[in-house]
Amino acid sequence: GAIEAIFCTLALRDQVAPPTLNLENPSVQTDIDLAPLKAVKRRIDIALSNSFGFGGTNASLILGKVG
Repeated sequence: GAIEAIFCTLALRDQVAPPTLNLENPSVQTDIDLAPLKAVKRRIDIALSNSFGFGGTNASLILGKVG
Protein backbone atom coordinates (compact mmCIF):
# COMPACT_ATOMS: atom_id res chain seq x y z
CA GLY A 1 0.00 0.00 0.00
CA ALA A 2 1.46 3.24 1.21
CA ILE A 3 5.04 1.99 1.63
CA GLU A 4 5.15 0.69 -1.95
CA ALA A 5 3.78 4.02 -3.22
CA ILE A 6 6.54 5.84 -1.31
CA PHE A 7 9.20 3.57 -2.82
CA CYS A 8 7.78 4.22 -6.30
CA THR A 9 7.83 7.97 -5.71
CA LEU A 10 11.43 7.83 -4.46
CA ALA A 11 12.47 5.70 -7.45
CA LEU A 12 11.01 8.32 -9.80
CA ARG A 13 12.59 11.21 -7.90
CA ASP A 14 16.06 9.70 -7.46
CA GLN A 15 16.14 7.66 -10.72
CA VAL A 16 17.21 4.54 -8.79
CA ALA A 17 15.63 1.09 -9.20
CA PRO A 18 15.28 -0.63 -5.84
CA PRO A 19 16.88 -4.07 -5.52
CA THR A 20 15.10 -7.33 -6.21
CA LEU A 21 15.54 -8.99 -2.82
CA ASN A 22 16.54 -12.66 -2.54
CA LEU A 23 17.50 -12.82 -6.23
CA GLU A 24 20.91 -14.42 -5.87
CA ASN A 25 21.06 -16.47 -9.09
CA PRO A 26 19.17 -14.73 -11.91
CA SER A 27 18.66 -16.79 -15.05
CA VAL A 28 20.97 -15.80 -17.87
CA GLN A 29 18.17 -16.66 -20.33
CA THR A 30 15.84 -13.88 -19.17
CA ASP A 31 15.60 -10.63 -21.13
CA ILE A 32 14.47 -8.66 -18.09
CA ASP A 33 16.97 -6.08 -16.81
CA LEU A 34 16.94 -6.93 -13.09
CA ALA A 35 18.58 -5.23 -10.11
CA PRO A 36 19.60 -8.23 -7.98
CA LEU A 37 20.46 -7.51 -4.33
CA LYS A 38 21.44 -3.84 -4.82
CA ALA A 39 19.87 -0.64 -6.10
CA VAL A 40 20.77 0.42 -9.64
CA LYS A 41 20.89 3.96 -11.03
CA ARG A 42 18.79 4.06 -14.23
CA ARG A 43 16.21 6.16 -16.04
CA ILE A 44 12.74 5.63 -14.57
CA ASP A 45 9.76 7.39 -16.16
CA ILE A 46 6.88 5.26 -14.85
CA ALA A 47 6.42 3.16 -11.70
CA LEU A 48 3.64 0.71 -10.80
CA SER A 49 2.56 -0.22 -7.28
CA ASN A 50 0.20 -3.16 -6.77
CA SER A 51 -1.59 -3.81 -3.49
CA PHE A 52 -3.41 -7.08 -2.90
CA GLY A 53 -5.61 -7.33 0.19
CA PHE A 54 -7.69 -9.93 1.94
CA GLY A 55 -11.12 -10.66 0.52
CA GLY A 56 -10.17 -9.71 -3.03
CA THR A 57 -9.46 -6.04 -2.38
CA ASN A 58 -6.90 -5.06 -5.03
CA ALA A 59 -5.52 -1.69 -6.08
CA SER A 60 -2.95 -0.52 -8.63
CA LEU A 61 -1.29 2.88 -8.70
CA ILE A 62 0.67 4.06 -11.74
CA LEU A 63 2.99 7.00 -11.13
CA GLY A 64 4.85 8.94 -13.80
CA LYS A 65 6.92 12.04 -14.32
CA VAL A 66 5.12 15.09 -15.66
CA GLY A 67 6.75 17.34 -18.20
